[in-house]
Amino acid sequence: MGVSRTQRFEKIFAKFTSSKQINESVLLIENTSGDLSFNMGYGGKNIDSPLLMASITKLFTTTCILILLEQGKLSLDEKITRYFDNSVISGLHVYGGKEYTFELTISDLLFQISGLPDVYEEGKNSLKNRAIKEDLYLTFDELMAEVKKLKPHFAPRTGQRAYYADINFDLLGEVIEKASNLRLSEAYRQYIFEPLELKNTYLPESENYYIPNIYYKNKAIHRPKLVLSSRASGGCITTASELMIFIKAFFGGKLFNKAIFQKLSTYRKLQVTMGPIYYGGGYMQIPLNGLATLFMGKGELIGHSGSTGSFAFYYPLKDLFLVGDVNQMANAALPIRLAMRLAMVAKTLD
Repeated sequence: MGVSRTQRFEKIFAKFTSSKQINESVLLIENTSGDLSFNMGYGGKNIDSPLLMASITKLFTTTCILILLEQGKLSLDEKITRYFDNSVISGLHVYGGKEYTFELTISDLLFQISGLPDVYEEGKNSLKNRAIKEDLYLTFDELMAEVKKLKPHFAPRTGQRAYYADINFDLLGEVIEKASNLRLSEAYRQYIFEPLELKNTYLPESENYYIPNIYYKNKAIHRPKLVLSSRASGGCITTASELMIFIKAFFGGKLFNKAIFQKLSTYRKLQVTMGPIYYGGGYMQIPLNGLATLFMGKGELIGHSGSTGSFAFYYPLKDLFLVGDVNQMANAALPIRLAMRLAMVAKTLD
């Protein structure tokens, strides 16, 4: 691997964490075999410090869906009406005067092509804006009610469009519970944590669980209720070292047959606010040969980032896994930027 690349990783991390936006951070880089392992911490964080996964939790949800698919307990093409009473979902997706709710499939949710709006980011009264000011807990039914107040962005499966919305994965969490007959925390435990022997990764079920602080600009805020509300779309806690074990297993075929990626790797560009990110079947894709890298990159990053600064990506071209956290709620682009810079360095040096 050579010292030069490691030094470049160190330099990028040091420059990144010198920003006024970063109060604490952790980075872990490994290859598949593990004979390369590089880590750095900042602000007192290390690879065994708890971190909020935020939307990387969606990879756990995706894993459970794929395992249940292998077990024959669900199908990606089946309609979500199999899992919800009409009274619960009625009025969820009304676009151009027509109701599309009852046509939504599991695949629409997994690929973020339902067209449903995102209550976390959208509107003056968005969940994010409210959470900055105060901690708040929303039940699934309350989340659904909030979504129904907003307008969908397109009819499901139209064109090459995707629109990132947490509710897609909140719905998938409910599907997992019904298809597996397990609580979501138990499904994660049986399907992921136990097989991978993850001891410090969990979905908190009450405020008694340890839930790390989140930084908003330079202020550390404690939002346990918000985290408890996020569940399948963003509620898990882990460490960088255990996140590395998981991301290797996710793309390495340890949890489900990785041949499924042939079906999952249809990528669609997300809304403009999501920058250079595309979405496949339950995970993000960031092409490295576009405008964001001034066309100087090669290959792609696949995995997920979180709105609080967490990231877990695989760079297949150089067989590198990049995981960590920059813990900053005010700028969701930071982890993407860091991962892209690290990949660019990996491309140019051997």
